[in-house]
Amino acid sequence: MSAPATAQQDQKDDLLLAAPKVDELAALLVAKDRPPRPSALSASLTFGWRAMLKIKHVPEQLFDVTAFPIMMVLMYAYLFGGALAGSVSEYVQFLLPGVLVMSIVMITMYTGVAINTDISKGVFDRFRTLPMWRPAPMVGYLLGDVIRYLIASVVILAVGLVIGYRPQGGVLGVLAGIALLLVFSFAFSWIWTMFGLLLRSEKSVMGVSMMVIFPLTFLSNVFVDPKTMPGWLQAFVNNSPVSHVASAVRELMAGNWPGADIGWSLGWAAFLLLVFGAATMRLYNRK
Repeated sequence: MSAPATAQQDQKDDLLLAAPKVDELAALLVAKDRPPRPSALSASLTFGWRAMLKIKHVPEQLFDVTAFPIMMVLMYAYLFGGALAGSVSEYVQFLLPGVLVMSIVMITMYTGVAINTDISKGVFDRFRTLPMWRPAPMVGYLLGDVIRYLIASVVILAVGLVIGYRPQGGVLGVLAGIALLLVFSFAFSWIWTMFGLLLRSEKSVMGVSMMVIFPLTFLSNVFVDPKTMPGWLQAFVNNSPVSHVASAVRELMAGNWPGADIGWSLGWAAFLLLVFGAATMRLYNRK
């Protein structure tokens, strides 16, 4: 046998001698405690951080929470301000809280699009094999999106202040209005998580989302007082969840306490969370 071959054989023998035996490996594994299973909160926050990292690597995703809200405020304020209220500064007092609600509600549909994209890439198949709380990926997505909603709220309020909006409720009224809107938006987003799991492509999710969101947002009290509408339309607008949230946010920022509208908004949020949250998890466990 040649010298190089002998050296290679010696190396193999040394590796075999140095390699741990099966019994030794078993003893090591048994002796060590298994890592604790992550709590529901920890797992959800981890997936929420994952959603934020995706924004970090693809900052273009912030377009819908920055440029889109600015466009909405300026377009509707300057288009309708003079005709409906006589001036932009007068109309923006009524308009801005409504546009804030409308913009955030419309942004929620991107949750379903993101989930559908991850499913098509096979990412969720890996998540399902992990020993963690089952709803964590869904809740994490929504927690990450709450940060996006908060960014959009700050942008809209900043633009509103520049063009003349003055909330009479001060800082506390503004914070209360935003908090209520974030709670409702979190619950409303579960509609799109269901569609993200149910439909086959992100284009389908986007199309269905627009069909639901447009009637809810435009047939509401976001732009005008429902008293000017026909009776049959008033019945729909006055009972729309978007109208209840818009009224509550508008009054809170004006320094009032609209108990009925706050109650309706929280009731709608609970209903959406129970119905569509349960439907989402049923689809997630079965698919």
